[in-house]
Amino acid sequence: MSNRVDDFIKGLLVGGLIGAIVGILYAPKSGKETREDLSKKAEELIEKAKQEYEVTLEKSKRAYEAAVSRLKQLESSAKEKVGEMEGKVEELADRGKETFQETKGRLKKAIDAGVEAFKEEKEKA
Repeated sequence: MSNRVDDFIKGLLVGGLIGAIVGILYAPKSGKETREDLSKKAEELIEKAKQEYEVTLEKSKRAYEAAVSRLKQLESSAKEKVGEMEGKVEELADRGKETFQETKGRLKKAIDAGVEAFKEEKEKA
């Protein structure tokens, strides 16, 4: 954004100087009057450039502050969401452990039952 402001001010000054030079070439005034006019125009251009710079600087500050505020809100929201997700992940991990233990217990019982059935079949034969 600073480059845009600098370019604008440079353009304003260069345009003003070109206008002043063209005015000198086509002005039907004496040298003294022309110099006075140029001096006034230069002062006006400098004052206008300062005003434009201040306005642009103030707008830039407001935009920067708004962006920083929005980023802080987003950061806070992101931290909140991360906290929620951590809780959900822990809950899911705990559920997974419980399910694993239950499945492991059922599988062990099924294997034990299968082994017992095999032994009984073997004894009958």
